[in-house]
Amino acid sequence: MLIESLTVREMLYYSALLQLPGFFFQKKSFVEDAISAMSLGDFADSLIGGHCYTKSLPSGERRRVSIAQELVMRPHVLFIDEPLYHLDSVSALLLMVTLKKLASTGCTLIFTMYQSSTEVFGLFDRICLLSNGNTLFFGETLACLQHFSNAGFPCPIMQSPSDHFLRAINTDFDRIIAMCKNLQEDNSDLSSVNMDTAVAIRTLEATYKSSADSAAVESMIVKLIDKGGPYLKSKGKASGATRIAVLTWRSLLIMSREWKYFWIRFALYLLLTLSIGTIFSNSGHSLSSVTVRVAAVFSFISFILLLSVAGLPAHINEIKIFTHEESNEHSGPVVFLLGHLLSSIPFLFLVSITTALIFYFLVGMRNEFSLLMYFILNVFMCLLANEAFMMVVALIWLETFKCILTLVFIHVMMMLVAGYLKIADALPGPVWKCPLSYVAFHTYAIEAWPPRERVCWNFFCRWPGQGYFWCTSCSCFLRHFSFQKRKVGKLIGIVLNGSRISHSLVCFASF
Repeated sequence: MLIESLTVREMLYYSALLQLPGFFFQKKSFVEDAISAMSLGDFADSLIGGHCYTKSLPSGERRRVSIAQELVMRPHVLFIDEPLYHLDSVSALLLMVTLKKLASTGCTLIFTMYQSSTEVFGLFDRICLLSNGNTLFFGETLACLQHFSNAGFPCPIMQSPSDHFLRAINTDFDRIIAMCKNLQEDNSDLSSVNMDTAVAIRTLEATYKSSADSAAVESMIVKLIDKGGPYLKSKGKASGATRIAVLTWRSLLIMSREWKYFWIRFALYLLLTLSIGTIFSNSGHSLSSVTVRVAAVFSFISFILLLSVAGLPAHINEIKIFTHEESNEHSGPVVFLLGHLLSSIPFLFLVSITTALIFYFLVGMRNEFSLLMYFILNVFMCLLANEAFMMVVALIWLETFKCILTLVFIHVMMMLVAGYLKIADALPGPVWKCPLSYVAFHTYAIEAWPPRERVCWNFFCRWPGQGYFWCTSCSCFLRHFSFQKRKVGKLIGIVLNGSRISHSLVCFASF
């Protein structure tokens, strides 16, 4: 799987860094050799997915990049499944000529292919024809024509050998025979489609088993088994620390280039922050302004977390890339999770400090550096926990539409039980108050703000059943929203960090 926002050379460099041990300059030479072997020099510095000024790589070049990813390992044998899939005739021939040149260097290439053109067929050294798991022929390409002729199925003069072989051993052509029966009166020569496929398969199999080619193959297998030999030693692999560093730097590079991942989200965050800040600006310093500021904090925290769903496509794409790399043993769950965490921290901190500064001063909170830093940390921890939660949902569904629906629904539910729309003590019993109000990290993010704001303005308050008394804005707020029972200042770090860790553990268990 290719990463659209990387160039061809970068894609191969990161593949080499993830797979190979040793020093960087050695890996760099392997990458340049792979680029040369697959004739990718003209596209080496082109973005795979293109951008607004250039087109993305054609399918043929993409296939060559995928093969070059494996060539950086200097393999002795390379298995390629359907190398010509979805390629036009020119791209297919160019790719096969490139692979033929690669085979001449000593690398053994084994393809699985369902159909090929005459030109491509002529490039093969040996072919193996299979039907329902049975070997119908294995030997040199030119000898296959003689084999079919000996079995009584010579290739027609005006027909491609590869099409003739496919026609003879593919049982799906029996349906075509049934459709063409009514055409026999009007067409004198339908021998190429009237061949009984089942009979042809049995005849070809019996002819091959009694041929010299089959005996030679069996003899070679016996000799190889008797000869034995040492097992091929692994060339080694990159260390875990190297892989984490490579994945972290690669993710940072992708974020900086992927406008759907970084720039759109950042623009939406700024627009939302400016909107909320201007709406709740000039709130004054009366007792009612406390409620207004709490509403502003609730709106800011809730909606900035909700807007994070814009990054879901990037998360899903990262998981797909990881799945592909893990299948080739280029990565692992711990490496992926740590790399994703480390790469997301700079982006989330930039979002946190930018949006929090704008919101903090527009709404008119207390001008104190420690309070500002605490508010920024609060926003950052919320975004970090939410990022891990998004990764869990993306891992479950791996489909953008389902992930967006799930996350929007869960965020709305967390808004309802956060303790602002209705105080936590008044929420209905078993489900809404416990566990939902305690699970939602919106709750702790909102609770953590008022004690730290400490705007010590005195007001003449009236509390039901307790008469009139002097109170500060903070204490009045805490009594009204029933937050005074929790040690929110200490709880926020524990809960949000625990949320991040638990979501990461769920991801690790799922992998």
